[in-house]
Amino acid sequence: MSFFANRHIRSSRGFFLAIPLMLVSLSLLAAPAPLFSPDKGKFKILVNGQVAGKEEFEIAPSGDDWVAQGSTELPSAAGATHVHGSLVFHADGTPARYEWSMQGPKKASATVVFNGATADVELRLEGARPFTQQFTFGSSRVAVLDNNLYHQYAILARLYDWNQKGAQTFSVFVPQEMTPGTVTVESLGKQEAGSGAKLEELRVRTEDLEVDLFLDSTRLVRLVVPSSNAEIVRE
Repeated sequence: MSFFANRHIRSSRGFFLAIPLMLVSLSLLAAPAPLFSPDKGKFKILVNGQVAGKEEFEIAPSGDDWVAQGSTELPSAAGATHVHGSLVFHADGTPARYEWSMQGPKKASATVVFNGATADVELRLEGARPFTQQFTFGSSRVAVLDNNLYHQYAILARLYDWNQKGAQTFSVFVPQEMTPGTVTVESLGKQEAGSGAKLEELRVRTEDLEVDLFLDSTRLVRLVVPSSNAEIVRE
């Protein structure tokens, strides 16, 4: 075999080796940005301008999934109520499992297991036998929005398609009330937030409730419920 033939073989091998490497590089460039990012913080709950409670939360990856945990303390004349929620969800936002508990004058807890467009709930109330019920939703992408756990609205904000904008409807579940439903979410664009800063505003509506979310990029920094004169502010 001549020198020229050997050189041709070496060149061909190099060409074929370059193809899979180039494809890998292109696939890395085309990979979509993660839908969620880690977050940790505290919220102060205000009603009529007065402090009515506080929440601590963390959203973090766990293997291929994500976990969002929050604990809220609500003082009252009858004693403080502590609410804890832990949501396991997939990278696309689809919920897998949710657990909540309430400690205080009343004690209760529940486990919710999601399977596609269904959710199986086991509710445990102090002094009563466990109660089970199944719920069906119009889609497997369900937003969990539980009572007094406001960090969960940050997950809903990431489910919103910011490229498409406009009004978008989501199936939701309120575990403490054992209530399924829908919400409509719509971007109102950037709004003045004082000191020259601008925040993205999302309006979340149900048939009888309206909630305004204010975000700094992906971080939920403020939540306003006009009908209750309530405001949740990030510390």
